[in-house]
Amino acid sequence: MSTPLNRRQFLEGAAGGAALLSLAGPAAAQAPTGAASFNIPSLVDGQRFDPALVVDAARALAQRPLIPLAANDLPEGYAALPADQYAGIRMQPGATVWAGENRGFTVEPLHRGYVFSNPVSLFTIEEGTVRRIGFDRSKFDYGRVAPPTGNADLQFSGMRIAAGLERPFEVAVFQGGTFFRALARGQNFGAMARALILRPGETRGEELPFFRAFWIERPSPAVGSLVIHGLLDSESVAGAVRMTLRPGDVTFVDVEMTLFARQALDHVGFGCTSATFLSGPQSRRVFDDIRPSIGEVSGVQMQSGGGEWIYRPVNNPATLQVSSFVDENPKGFGLVQRERDPAAFQDDDQRFELRPSVWMEPLGDWGAGSVQLIEIPSDSEPNKNIIMYWRPKQPLAAGSETSLSYRQAWCWQPPERPPLALATRSRQGKGSQGRRRRFIVEFTGDKLADAALIASTRATITAQPGAVHNVRLWPYPERKLMRVGFEVDPGNDNLSELRLVLQSGGQPVSETWLNRWTW
Repeated sequence: MSTPLNRRQFLEGAAGGAALLSLAGPAAAQAPTGAASFNIPSLVDGQRFDPALVVDAARALAQRPLIPLAANDLPEGYAALPADQYAGIRMQPGATVWAGENRGFTVEPLHRGYVFSNPVSLFTIEEGTVRRIGFDRSKFDYGRVAPPTGNADLQFSGMRIAAGLERPFEVAVFQGGTFFRALARGQNFGAMARALILRPGETRGEELPFFRAFWIERPSPAVGSLVIHGLLDSESVAGAVRMTLRPGDVTFVDVEMTLFARQALDHVGFGCTSATFLSGPQSRRVFDDIRPSIGEVSGVQMQSGGGEWIYRPVNNPATLQVSSFVDENPKGFGLVQRERDPAAFQDDDQRFELRPSVWMEPLGDWGAGSVQLIEIPSDSEPNKNIIMYWRPKQPLAAGSETSLSYRQAWCWQPPERPPLALATRSRQGKGSQGRRRRFIVEFTGDKLADAALIASTRATITAQPGAVHNVRLWPYPERKLMRVGFEVDPGNDNLSELRLVLQSGGQPVSETWLNRWTW
């Protein structure tokens, strides 16, 4: 089920293939011209802004069927631009929103083209008043691409946000569908989030919501945060999203969402993150590549509603794998990069060791459901083949209204850390006989420097189905490390769920390490 690069990029970029539906009557003749005109009378240029108006707009959208529109108004050749030529289209220096105002943030509207062909309306909120960001081709440097002719209002495909006064850095990008990504200071862009995911991994096909418009509040330098309001839409649902971006050594994004279901939704995902993982010592997939590992993330970390800390390495499997971790009111979950040693990747271009971990902290009552992990076979590095999100047990009924909120941390390591040893590296290979597989798991943490604790520590390991053999522990207290080795005999089965935890006196010394072995 490997997804070709062009198709994956198309889905991410072209998910907004729908008309910017007018909610106004005939009196709205003053709306901006162009195929992508956006016209909600209470949210257009010159109107007073109230966040409740975005919620009202989403509610109104949900009362009407989605009107699809092919985004065919691009200048000739722009939809077929190569990726490198499209990436060369940037705003002129000093042309970004709030440039030179020392507000702590600037916003760069992104040109349409390549796979990002669908229009997004951008507005700022200046002293409580909505101001439309109009398209102006003179503000762009087109690099090797011929600038568009005429005066058509092409709108934008999204926006790039930079933060900081003395040493500004790119901190977030919103572009394509409901995709966005952020990073902490010193990191490279890697994992990608979605405001909403619908029916991923299903044979009937995934539904791709998209943002119609953003309203960005003009920031105050003293506050250090940027507030963004978004209006999303899809065949089955419309919604309002409020995001508060607080960049730094950890970049936080507080997300508040209200959804209005047009149709019943039995597979909806919140707090979604996706990333690339192709190969590593914990994966059986072998690539003819000069690098020992290829991956933006190394695993999944969770803190269950009951307080258990769990870590599972991600894999690039031979067949599509979907895992469900059933829970109620989870305390946190995310895709994490635990490998920070450049020698593990030996890639001077991609620098996977600098990619962010993304931690989701649910706020309020999320009820019963499951953390879903989808691992898609892939041999294409740009593909985001690892997907993680929360799937509520209760479907969304047609006509229903659903509100929830959560906090994202784009970070080097999640801000909430267990008081336990962490599983920092995992390896697997051929076992001693037959179909056995040998596993090595390394745990590190301050507890493992305690000689008395180490002496009483045991590894509790299960395999379902399968049998565990040859368990060994190698403590290295001077390095605060313990290495656990064991073999699993799956018998005639081609899948086994593995579970390992270090314990002393019946209490956990380590987080719980999980893995799914597949033949």
